[in-house]
Amino acid sequence: MPDVGKLKEHLWKKLTDGPVMMVGLSEPRSHAEPLTAQLDKDQVDRIYFFVGKDNRLAGGGSAMAQFVSKGQDYFACLSGQVAIDNDRRMIDKLWSRPVEAWFPGGKNDPDLALLRFDIDEAELWEADMSLSGKLKMLFGGKIRADEEGSHAKVASTAI
Repeated sequence: MPDVGKLKEHLWKKLTDGPVMMVGLSEPRSHAEPLTAQLDKDQVDRIYFFVGKDNRLAGGGSAMAQFVSKGQDYFACLSGQVAIDNDRRMIDKLWSRPVEAWFPGGKNDPDLALLRFDIDEAELWEADMSLSGKLKMLFGGKIRADEEGSHAKVASTAI
């Protein structure tokens, strides 16, 4: 049985370590694009992205986001709703030098938009395979369920 709490905790840690996600609209269906997640530790089930006002996601709607950690040992597929939310306090809170590199006009750049992704549900995988499982994989042995890692479908990513 997976430790769902740990899976959720690891999602936020892994996103902090490597925050790039692929995000796309479900309807109308569009190709996903890489965006840098802006995380607010005070908000549950919500991720922000700075985008241009003409970005294909700016119209909002049902969306999917996929994440693969830097070490390729953690995977997430998130579904929910995206919408522009130009809350000035959130823009100030999430603003950073890397964001400024994309928006030379700073926080007042006329092209700047803050996209909010509200997570409705998520599916999480963690490849915490045991040493014996890794050896079996290298040499073609059968991997038991207790050697393959953790997986869970969750209605909330709250820890």
